[in-house]
Amino acid sequence: MTGVRQPFPAIVGATGVVFGDIGTSPLYALEESIAATGSGGDAVVLGVLSLILWSLFVSVTLKYVVVVMRADNEGEGGILALFALAQRGLAHLGRWRNTLVGLALAGTALFYCDALITPAISVLSAVEGVELLDPSLERAAVPITLVVLALLFAVQRRGTAHVARVFGPVMVLWFLAIGASGAAAVLHEPAVLAAFAPQNGLELLRSHPGVALTIIGAVFLALTGGEALYADMGHFGSRPVRTAWFVLVWPALVLNYLGQGALLLGTRGPVVHPLYTLVPAELLPFMLVLATGATVIASQAVISGAFSVTRQAMQLDLLPRLRVLQTSAQEQGQIYVPAANLLLFLAVIAFVLGFGSSSALAGAYGAAVVGAMLVTTLLGAFVAITQWGWPKTAVIGLFGLFLVTDLVFTVGNLTKIQHGGWVPLALALGLYSIFSTWRTGRARLRATLTARAQPLSSLGQILRGVQRVPGTGIFLVSHPDFVPSALIRNIEHNHVAHERIVILHMIFVRRPRQDSAARVRIEQLLPDVHRVTACYGFMEAPDVGEVLRACRRHGLALHLEDCSFFLGWHLVRALERPGWGGLQRRLFAWMQRRSTQAAEFFRMPSRRVVVLGTEIEL
Repeated sequence: MTGVRQPFPAIVGATGVVFGDIGTSPLYALEESIAATGSGGDAVVLGVLSLILWSLFVSVTLKYVVVVMRADNEGEGGILALFALAQRGLAHLGRWRNTLVGLALAGTALFYCDALITPAISVLSAVEGVELLDPSLERAAVPITLVVLALLFAVQRRGTAHVARVFGPVMVLWFLAIGASGAAAVLHEPAVLAAFAPQNGLELLRSHPGVALTIIGAVFLALTGGEALYADMGHFGSRPVRTAWFVLVWPALVLNYLGQGALLLGTRGPVVHPLYTLVPAELLPFMLVLATGATVIASQAVISGAFSVTRQAMQLDLLPRLRVLQTSAQEQGQIYVPAANLLLFLAVIAFVLGFGSSSALAGAYGAAVVGAMLVTTLLGAFVAITQWGWPKTAVIGLFGLFLVTDLVFTVGNLTKIQHGGWVPLALALGLYSIFSTWRTGRARLRATLTARAQPLSSLGQILRGVQRVPGTGIFLVSHPDFVPSALIRNIEHNHVAHERIVILHMIFVRRPRQDSAARVRIEQLLPDVHRVTACYGFMEAPDVGEVLRACRRHGLALHLEDCSFFLGWHLVRALERPGWGGLQRRLFAWMQRRSTQAAEFFRMPSRRVVVLGTEIEL
């Protein structure tokens, strides 16, 4: 993907898509961090700034931009891509294998729940600036936010291809604006540059022992886009993302935080919305509009990322099949997942109404994503040892630094649990339960089906003496070495078989995309009986029509109008068992029955599909 993009457009595009979350954190991070100290003064301002600046360096620049972005799975980033990469070294782990899988499930659940809060706090923090125009508009912030969010989620069905074209330029303008306004303030109050000295941050924590963890939890708000940065890397590749960070984004963030600090040093008193106060009064309406646009873009990037994570989770067998709609004929990553969109919308609206202000939301924000960042560090260390061949001493030294930093922020965010942080953590626990239930249930179902299945070597005997009818029967199979259950059921009920039989096995490989030239593998099992294996990456949408076209290129003439598709549907019934085991089986059976049918998931022509059911007890 990166090879077809020109460097400058890719850098601008990365600025719009990748950095929306972390780029809008200056709207609330410094203000909330200083409020967490419960006091004021120059020492507090310099101490908070020092913590933010050094945290940006260690946790974002060094950890994500320099190190973790090396762990790209053929260009894709994020916890699931990292997990797929780590799975290549799982075979020899033995009992540690389940631990690593559990970490990946937990990290994915925590990252997903971050997407539930980001649109709420981002848009609300931007809109709250209207009170600077007219104090009487303060109560209008929540209704305006709800309208903006409702419109944002409503347009998801139409796709974001056209809107995305303006994302980059708007975010470039945003970073230039916050960088320039911050630089102007620094020139008026150069004493703020003392914040680069790390002892200021350490002294702040030492002098405020009772609220030190609360301060750390608030400072973490400046880093919340770090994990999203890594997850969105696949849209443009690592080089444009790194270039945008070092040339524009990081300098603009540093200048704006310093500028806000300079403003506070100069006024020697509390300032409401310091980011907006940096801007001349005549430019404030423009800045409000720009900030709202930037937060909408940040929210859009998170929503699109949630759609991608949902599809990855389905294809890595962590979620049941859900309806996925392609919204662009050119960009495969442009998808819409109705179920995920509805869940996000309801959660975001509930967060806005339930918390009512960006300050209140700050108490819940970060408690989930810090766990995802911790998991990324652990998985990254595993990949560094097993895939990169790094010496253990280097891994311990570098990733040890990241681990200590993540643990400090994790402990700091524990202070948020009683202030609303329990909400995203509870949601993450629920999502983790769904992931583990589906994964465990699928393993049990496969084991039960394997015990019942007939080996493919018996296919000749099964077909012996069966009347053949014109046409091609394509039978989907989950295990390539067994006779499809739908083929057996068809012969039992209809006592016929098609003159041509194709056993189709669709698999998802542990890489983002599969080379289209190597999409299918064809084997002749018997005269007029073939097995076709079609490979897809976990970022791709499977398409049976594409598989048929690939077969024709390889010499097997399969035409849609001549084919009938047969699917085996397994009606799972949960056996009565006590405790969590029984509940987990019932939940899996419920999800299995409501999973999107294979015909829709694999894009089969519905009028040519025959579904044959088999009851399975688990």
